[in-house]
Amino acid sequence: MSNTTLEVERECAEQQGCGAIELVLTPRDKDLGGFAVRRLLPTARRKTVGPWIFFDHMGPADFPAGQGIAVRPHPHINLATVTYLFEGEILHRDSLGSLQAIRPGDINLMVAGRGIVHSERERPEVTAAAHRLHGLQLWLALPEADEEVEPAFHHYPSADIPAVEVDGVPVRVLMGSAYGLSSPVRVFARTLYVEAHLQPGQTLTLPDAEERALYVAEGSLKLRDTALPGHSMAILTDEPAVEVEALEASRIALIGGEPLGRRFVEWNFVSSRKERIEQAKRDWREGRFPTVPGDDTEFIPLPG
Repeated sequence: MSNTTLEVERECAEQQGCGAIELVLTPRDKDLGGFAVRRLLPTARRKTVGPWIFFDHMGPADFPAGQGIAVRPHPHINLATVTYLFEGEILHRDSLGSLQAIRPGDINLMVAGRGIVHSERERPEVTAAAHRLHGLQLWLALPEADEEVEPAFHHYPSADIPAVEVDGVPVRVLMGSAYGLSSPVRVFARTLYVEAHLQPGQTLTLPDAEERALYVAEGSLKLRDTALPGHSMAILTDEPAVEVEALEASRIALIGGEPLGRRFVEWNFVSSRKERIEQAKRDWREGRFPTVPGDDTEFIPLPG
């Protein structure tokens, strides 16, 4: 998705947690015209978790026939985007010529590097009927040495993502390594992204990482004496072997990895150098980014 303003940080309600929790974030929904998006990162109190610099939970959104998402072409630099759907389908196009339908369980990794343009729409076969869209969109900061790499697109179908049961809890290791499994998804720094589904009363010991955050996409959990309701994100400390318990059927996402240092974020641009973002803004205004084959008749203007 594209941001609608140059300012990316979203206000979140915050509370302190137990000794294993540094902070609990609760987002405020933003209505994009019948389509709710909850932003957890970046916030004023927490800009990043490991290499993760942006975390949006979109939907669930129910569209009638004839409607759906239609995100016009827009640019990115110096980051990698990760799209992961729970329900529905998004049609990805980019300036490399990629054309890929993203479906539930797949991982789409788009490496912007020195600059890429993409659009996110839905196929006519999807919008012809009533349908639902629901998922997560995340951004990864790239290490400074990789910020200007050649742009690339990688698609990993659901069947290629490793899965295991941990004490009866189904777990998928989407990125990085955990529970004895390693994901094939490309990473540029130590990166962790794990999904799990817990039934009421089930517990799960979370994998360790330099920095971690636990998001409750559905349901509710308990971490010791701290309740974590749906759509809350717990920024965890480095305490090892942290265990969570499901209070109801729950879907969780754990993100983390190594911190990469300060990054500037403005509109759809991320960089370790503020002047690089200013250059990208000029380049987009003046039409110097590449176009998207098959979707080159419109674009999102730079806000403001």
